[in-house]
Amino acid sequence: MLTETFRALRPTVVLLLLVTIVTGLLYPAAITGIAQVALPVQANGSLLSDVHGQPIGSALIAQNFTGPTYFHPRPSAAGKDGYDASSSAATNLAPGSKDLRDAIAKRVSSARAEGMTGDLPADLVTTSASGLDPDLSPEAALLQAPRVAKARGLAVGKVTALIDAQTEAPLLGIIGERHVNVLLLNRQLDASAQ
Repeated sequence: MLTETFRALRPTVVLLLLVTIVTGLLYPAAITGIAQVALPVQANGSLLSDVHGQPIGSALIAQNFTGPTYFHPRPSAAGKDGYDASSSAATNLAPGSKDLRDAIAKRVSSARAEGMTGDLPADLVTTSASGLDPDLSPEAALLQAPRVAKARGLAVGKVTALIDAQTEAPLLGIIGERHVNVLLLNRQLDASAQ
């Protein structure tokens, strides 16, 4: 009877092992190898390095730039203090939530204190779904240009030209919106100052 049970289970066990090896080892190894050859930067997280080759961040994840000499990213709700890549999440606050209204009002006040006037783009005062959106709208970046230019002693025109140069169009002209990667813009800003 035990032999009959083993014979009945043998194909199932063999199939389980075969599927595990193919889907758990061979397929991931093949895809990783292809990605390393075809798209090595993207396969390794789109990491950016400083002049010494040390990683300074990923172009795919927002970092908290707070000083007046840098463009500030979209606010983050990821983690306790924000911008925590290990705790990516939205606030999940309802549109009518008092906490959400208070957070937006605080961010509007901060933007006004930095000298921003007029209508503020939503991406300056609201968090993204992931809490780690690396991009801003060109309008949000342009509102920060006078502060950055003043703090760095640059002409506003030079800073807005950097924004224009870093503005990316929608994919294929229709997917997404125009955007500026804040980390890339800040790196370009530092490079132009040297």
